[in-house]
Amino acid sequence: MRLIRPAPLTAASFASFGDVLDATGDFREINAGWCHRHHNRATLDFGPEGRAGLSIFKARPRALPYEFDLIERHPDGSQAFIPMSEQPFLVIVAENPAAKPVAFLTNGQQGINFHRWTWHGVLTPLAEPGLFAVVDRIGATPNLEEFRFTEPWTVIAP
Repeated sequence: MRLIRPAPLTAASFASFGDVLDATGDFREINAGWCHRHHNRATLDFGPEGRAGLSIFKARPRALPYEFDLIERHPDGSQAFIPMSEQPFLVIVAENPAAKPVAFLTNGQQGINFHRWTWHGVLTPLAEPGLFAVVDRIGATPNLEEFRFTEPWTVIAP
C-alpha cells in the first residue's frame, strides 16, 4: 500500500502548486473600519482566450483513510476552491504523474488556488456540506487533463 500522511496547509509549503487563500497577514481596513481586506491573495490565470467564471460545487464528503488513483490538471487556467463552510478539506498535489503525491489538510478557514498546469486530486471535503465557490477558466476548450495511477495511493490520518 502506498501511503501519504497529510501536512498542514501553509503558504510556504504550497507555493510551488498554488496560493493559500486565508485571512492572515497584511490587510487594509475598509467599510469605515468594519472589515479587513486581505488584498490580492491569488494569481488567477485564465489564459488569452478564457474568462473568469464562478461556479458552486457540492461534493460528497470523504473520510480518512482516503484511497485515490486519479489526478488532473488544467492547462488553460488556474482553479480556486473557496469553502463555503468552516470544514477542513484535503488537498492533493503532485509535481507530475511520476512523482509521489503530496497531501495537505486545510484548517477549515483556508481556500486554495491551483496554478495552471498543477496536477491535483479531486475536490475532497472531509465533512458536510462539501460546498465550495470555485473560480476558474470558462472558455471553448475543456481545460482538463486526467491521469490514473496504476496502483492507488492512500492518504492516512495526520
